[in-house]
Amino acid sequence: MTLAHQALRKPAGAVRGLAVDIGSSRTRVWAPGAGVLADVPSGPVTRGRVTDAVPHQRLLREVADAAFGEDRAGTVVMLCHPVLAGPEERAAARRMVAELGPARVVSVHNARAAAAYAGPAGGGPLLVVDLGAALTEVTLLVDGRVQDARLAEIGLDDLPDGDGSTAPVVHAAAEMVRDLWRRDRTGAVLGALRRGVLVAGGGALRMDLTARLALRLGVRLRLANDPATSTVRGAGLLLSSTLRHPGAARRD
Repeated sequence: MTLAHQALRKPAGAVRGLAVDIGSSRTRVWAPGAGVLADVPSGPVTRGRVTDAVPHQRLLREVADAAFGEDRAGTVVMLCHPVLAGPEERAAARRMVAELGPARVVSVHNARAAAAYAGPAGGGPLLVVDLGAALTEVTLLVDGRVQDARLAEIGLDDLPDGDGSTAPVVHAAAEMVRDLWRRDRTGAVLGALRRGVLVAGGGALRMDLTARLALRLGVRLRLANDPATSTVRGAGLLLSSTLRHPGAARRD
C-alpha cells in the first residue's frame, strides 16, 4: 500500500479542480467542496526544489484519479511555488503536474495564496513571512501582486536540536524585512508593517518563534488559523474563483 493510499481522503463526488502545494516537508492537495484531500510527507525536495518527481507524481496521480475520474476536460490544477523559484524549477513542476492530464495548470506564488486565505480584506500593501521547513520567504504584496521578495535557504529543519533556539530563522526573516524596507521607495513596506505582518507556514505554529519575531520587528503579527495549510487553502480559494470565472484568472 502506497503512502497516498494510506493518507488519501476521497471526495464524495467528482471535482473539477485541485490545489497543490509541494513543500519541503509536506505535500498538500485541496479540492473545492472536499477540503484537504492529502497531507503527507513530501518526496525528495531540496530547499523547495523537487529532486525526484516520481513519488510526487505517484501521489498526485492517485489523487487526480480519485478526484477527476477519467474525464479531465475542463479540469484545473492550481500549483503553488516559492515566490523566487526560477523559470526552470517552475517549468519542471508544471510539466510534472501536466502529466496528470488536467486541461489547465495555473501557477500561483505561495505568498499570494497564503494572503488569499489569511490576509486582511481589501487591497493595499501586505508583508507575508513564510516560515517553512527548509526555506524562509518574505514577500511584499501590493493589491495582491508581488512587488518584491527575499528568500533565505534556512528553515525549521536547520534549527539546533534540544536547546529550542529559534535565533537563526528569526534573524533571517528580520533581516529580509529590513532589506525590503531599506530598498523601498514607495512607502509600501512601512504601510504593510503598520497593518501587521502575515505569518504562514509551519513555523507560525511555533509560539516561541513568532513571539521573538514580533519583538525583533516591533510589529504585530497576523497568524492564520491552521497556518501550515494556509497556502494550499488560499490556492484553493483562487482555484474556486478560476473555476467560476475561467477567463478572469491571471498567472503569477
